[in-house]
Amino acid sequence: MSGRSRFGEARHEGFRALNDSISFDWRLSPYDVDQSIAHAEMLAAQGIIPAQDGERLRRGLEQVRRELGEGSFPFADGDEDIHMAIERRLTEIVGPVGGRLHTARSRNDQVATDVAMFVRAHAQDAVERIRRLATTLADQAERHLDWPMPGYTHMQRAQPVYLGHHLLAYVWMLLRDRARFAAVAEAAGTMPLGAGALAGVNFDTDRRAVAAALGFSAVAENSIDAVSNRDFVLDYLAAAATCATHLSRLGAEIVLWSTEEYGFCEVSDAWASGSSIMPQKKNPDAAELLRAKAPRLVGNLTALYGVMHGLPLTYNKDMQEDKEPLFDSCDTLELCLDAADGMLQTIRFSRERLAAAAADQFLAATDVADLLVRRGMPFREAHGIVAGLVRRALADGRRLSDLTREDLAAQSELLDDEFYRLLGDGAWLESKVSEGGTSVARVREQLARARAALA
Repeated sequence: MSGRSRFGEARHEGFRALNDSISFDWRLSPYDVDQSIAHAEMLAAQGIIPAQDGERLRRGLEQVRRELGEGSFPFADGDEDIHMAIERRLTEIVGPVGGRLHTARSRNDQVATDVAMFVRAHAQDAVERIRRLATTLADQAERHLDWPMPGYTHMQRAQPVYLGHHLLAYVWMLLRDRARFAAVAEAAGTMPLGAGALAGVNFDTDRRAVAAALGFSAVAENSIDAVSNRDFVLDYLAAAATCATHLSRLGAEIVLWSTEEYGFCEVSDAWASGSSIMPQKKNPDAAELLRAKAPRLVGNLTALYGVMHGLPLTYNKDMQEDKEPLFDSCDTLELCLDAADGMLQTIRFSRERLAAAAADQFLAATDVADLLVRRGMPFREAHGIVAGLVRRALADGRRLSDLTREDLAAQSELLDDEFYRLLGDGAWLESKVSEGGTSVARVREQLARARAALA
């Protein structure tokens, strides 16, 4: 490639360090080769370059692909980015005809197309990884369908639920995540290539043929929008941040449940670490890292919003800053999804500890209030009556079932022996018969719907 340009001075090393992106955008190389082959074939088919030159370009690019795949690609000190490196190497292989490749193309639409292809591929990959994790959670929910446990609000025991019901909550979160990444793949399905630098190109290109060859469903309608659009990157980063936030909540619960104070579960040794000084320790570090990674992905989203905020049309060098947050979010999310899946496949739950915590009769307080409601009392009045019962039991260190009939009568004449029957083992769990509730029948229905959604 020629070194001619309008500049009479060499670039300052400080500027090169600031400007060059090849240290990270080499990851776009498979997409850049695919795009370049499709572009060269279109140029030849349209008669913009001779057919024999199109074939030489294709063969040269296939050699470049092999070198990149084998790790033998000869990067050079002057390579500013992966796009220029590939064109330089192509020209070394095929000679001056390599200079024809950039006909009817700018780095602006070239880069945007590579990034769109990268986002589409990783969004589709996220869809599959999420499906695997959600399936693992559904399997665990089915295995622990009717294991009672306390549900919490404000980190206080609130109402009992089944462990299967609790685990299915994460399945539905992940199904929403999957839908978001499917939408990201669709958003990245519009091809920028053919927009040139910003105004289109001076050749009768066939953009739709290139789009079809590269798997795009449409071409960008406006050349200005095509080169300045990074919405699909923001979409991926937003979906990744939300998904990672869901994983952080899962990780946080596993951390809590693994403590001696809870004792609800134990992660396998393969997903835990020891202490450098305390030999008795088994730390759920994988779960802790799931909890900690989410802010990093949120930060990547915020960083790109900062770059794009107020940015004049069309392309600006600022937009080079889209890649490192994107690459980091892809790597981090994929790692976290795989780790969560591995950890959840091998986690062990303690039925005894879960059941003991769920047996706390104060968790049935709402059910007692509902008993009074069914007998005609307004709920707010019933709420106060039961609060008085709870206060009396706590003051004497008794369970609700230890209250005497006189204690009940002192609060309300509507309370009778059904109060004691309601507190029987599991009765208040099976009373949650509303759709989406925690009774076993409803959890079975929910699991079937989750399985269908995953299929």
